[in-house]
Amino acid sequence: MEYQQGEDREQLTLYSTCLDDMVPADNSVRFIDQFVEQLDLQELGFNSLATQGRPPYHPGDLLKLYIYGYMNRMRSSRHLEKECHRNLEVICF
Repeated sequence: MEYQQGEDREQLTLYSTCLDDMVPADNSVRFIDQFVEQLDLQELGFNSLATQGRPPYHPGDLLKLYIYGYMNRMRSSRHLEKECHRNLEVICF
């Protein structure tokens, strides 16, 4: 079973320009993305895949969201969910 995959940031389906171009190069989201991509998540214990039901989200994506929320004083999962629907920085993950 695979992880759930989001849309490619460079794809032009939802917006007139690609999503990656809408977030400035010096935004903290880019740092979080690069930081988590360099981590060996399996070595840190993020290696479990569900065997039944809906496929889980990739642990790296959830870690990026958690770090973003911590940096922006959003510790509630409900607030993070709202940000995932409306905030362009979070959609970029």
